[in-house]
Amino acid sequence: MTILQRILDHKATLIPSLLENSPFFSVEPKSRPSLYEVLQKADTLQVISEMKRASPSKGLINEGASPIEQAKKYEQAGAACISVLTEDKFFKGSYQDLVDVANNVDIPVLNKDFIIHEVQIDYAKAAGASVILLIVAALSDEKLNAFYTYASVLGLDVLVEVHNEKELGRALAIRPKIIGVNNRDLKTFHLDLAQTEKLANIINEHEDIAFISESGIWTATDAQRVAKAGAQGVLVGESLMVSGNVEEALTALQVPLPSLLKEVK
Repeated sequence: MTILQRILDHKATLIPSLLENSPFFSVEPKSRPSLYEVLQKADTLQVISEMKRASPSKGLINEGASPIEQAKKYEQAGAACISVLTEDKFFKGSYQDLVDVANNVDIPVLNKDFIIHEVQIDYAKAAGASVILLIVAALSDEKLNAFYTYASVLGLDVLVEVHNEKELGRALAIRPKIIGVNNRDLKTFHLDLAQTEKLANIINEHEDIAFISESGIWTATDAQRVAKAGAQGVLVGESLMVSGNVEEALTALQVPLPSLLKEVK
């Protein structure tokens, strides 16, 4: 059984409990910028900074991290968006983490989770998210389209995540505004930045799609590599969670976008 399947199987056991209760959280209403618009207007690589305590591949990363303190550091350092993992068993996250972040920052907030049911989108919205993640590898075409439409009706931006060309073809079929290429294969957790480069030529044909590279971004050299391929943003977790200087680490990733990309915009 793949790591992704183990996560999805665990997630399925939690859906009945979510359905039994209406999502209610103490969240301060805020009008946040659209992540899509932020990405499309940028002339430097935008950083989606992640609140991440653990992962299946690395185990504990920063177990005692405060989501409020981490989120404030990210916002002050110039993050375009904050990603909050709400998966509990493998990533040590929670909806309360999402609430805490949403109440303490004004930039876009992404609920990073393994969504397999519409009720999870309801919870994400109720907990303060302005963006959700849909993982193509975890969904049928029917569910991918239905969840994308449902989230869009709720006023949420949607980051549609792919890893290979087949998944990208499935993603493009629903005409998403934001596509993320995960450099980590969620079935094996093997990491390779070349995945961004392999899919870039196809994504770059669609000027209206905002393009994000996810996972494996540690240095300015990594950032320059994916920016050169056409990425407008990066989703970064582990390197920022272990950094002794979040502002310095985040700023180093905000490299200028290639002039060609600026002209396209």
